[in-house]
Amino acid sequence: MAVKHRLSVYLDAEMMARLEKLATKERAAKSAIAEAAIVSFLTSDDADRWEATVTCRLDRLTRSVDRMERDLEFSVEALALYIRAWLTATPPLPDSAQATAQAKGRERYESFIEALGRRLAKGQRLSREVSEDLSMPDHEVGNSTS
Repeated sequence: MAVKHRLSVYLDAEMMARLEKLATKERAAKSAIAEAAIVSFLTSDDADRWEATVTCRLDRLTRSVDRMERDLEFSVEALALYIRAWLTATPPLPDSAQATAQAKGRERYESFIEALGRRLAKGQRLSREVSEDLSMPDHEVGNSTS
């Protein structure tokens, strides 16, 4: 018979209650249940399961990062196209119109921020709208923007 060594373990009240309930149900000693749990934890099967779990989580994180990278690339491209079009099409203003244009710009910016806040609060995303527009037949897309 193998020599057994004593180990003192401190458990919180909930864990101790669960252990006592299982010991009563299985008609086994609490130390035997604890020993079986430790053996199970230390076996290679558990290590393989742990590795599979970590791999699965890493795969999920990788897909999430890939989606964020794609969305960021989409956002940067859209912003760059807008800025290029705006800079190409907007003529410079005479000095006499600068103050009025700046005031109007601040007003438009505040409206933009409010609209953006409302969209984000509702969970609306432009990327979703764009993908929905792309999946619609041409005649529906034309009708939705007119």
